[in-house]
Amino acid sequence: MSFQAYIDNVEAKTGQSAAALQAQAIDKGLADAAGLAPGVKAGAIIDWLKADYDLGHGHAMSIVAWIKGKRS
Repeated sequence: MSFQAYIDNVEAKTGQSAAALQAQAIDKGLADAAGLAPGVKAGAIIDWLKADYDLGHGHAMSIVAWIKGKRS
């Protein structure tokens, strides 16, 4: 599955775009404009996405990659 397919599936499942999820992560203090917030590990974002959106590990990791700047 391509990176874009993961992002598309996340949006279909959550009703939220990757950018919207990034904004939520920033609001929660898990991320900032440059990527993950200082001292935050990917696991914190994965745990949040699994708990709030019932995402699987791979789909949650695609959002972590998005937050870190991957776009394609």
